[in-house]
Amino acid sequence: MTIEAIDFGRLYRDHLAIAARTRKTASAWDTRAAGMAAKALRSHYTRDFVARMDLTGAESLLDVGCGPGTIALAVAGRLKRVLGLDYSQAMLDAMQAQAAAQGFGHVETLHRAWEDDWSDVPRCDIAVASRATLVDDIAAALAQLNTKARLRVYLTHPVGGHFIDPAIQYAVGRSVPTVPDYIYLVNILHRMGIHPRLDYLVHESRLADAQDWNDYARRVAWSLGELSGDETARLRAWYERATPAQRAGEPMRWAFISWEKPC
Repeated sequence: MTIEAIDFGRLYRDHLAIAARTRKTASAWDTRAAGMAAKALRSHYTRDFVARMDLTGAESLLDVGCGPGTIALAVAGRLKRVLGLDYSQAMLDAMQAQAAAQGFGHVETLHRAWEDDWSDVPRCDIAVASRATLVDDIAAALAQLNTKARLRVYLTHPVGGHFIDPAIQYAVGRSVPTVPDYIYLVNILHRMGIHPRLDYLVHESRLADAQDWNDYARRVAWSLGELSGDETARLRAWYERATPAQRAGEPMRWAFISWEKPC
């Protein structure tokens, strides 16, 4: 068998099924919109993502899975049209509020999911999908992004398949299967005739700045799902004896994948 015979889109879907990961609902993200909006523009992740973008010749940007406008608003001052797309209405509302606070009158939003009809989604010079590509059908999602971009596409996808350090999973008493890694995306793009650039963003995990035990436990439950009483007790016992570095766990690694559209 050669690599040309492998259907990486199907392998991705099979891997996602094995992971049995429950996709967060729009209402779950709605509850986090205010907190995420407050942190978005000052995060190291945002800074490092934007530093890798080339806006030369670009006037418009489509941010898919935009959340509160984390990436889009960071570059809005250099563009004439910015469009945020998300399936959480509260996230879109937070993006509009942030845009108004910064005096951006050229920011628009679309309430859509990856799986919805995108026929009315405008093509833009730049298409972005930041931490928003763990979808049911990644091959279809990549094709959508590529179609909606005139010049360039930028996205990030998890490296290693975990959102929380396996050592912390072990402390809880769980073994969570990995989710599909970024390498599927690279191979799907290769099949599409696209040869992307690949870089990595490495940052502290979202557990590192937990304010106290209750905040820490909430963050672990967000990643792993609701904890039972026994699991909470196990985590608390481990938390009390763990060092700050152990509590934080391994850094989060994101593959930064980008490509240029043909002239």
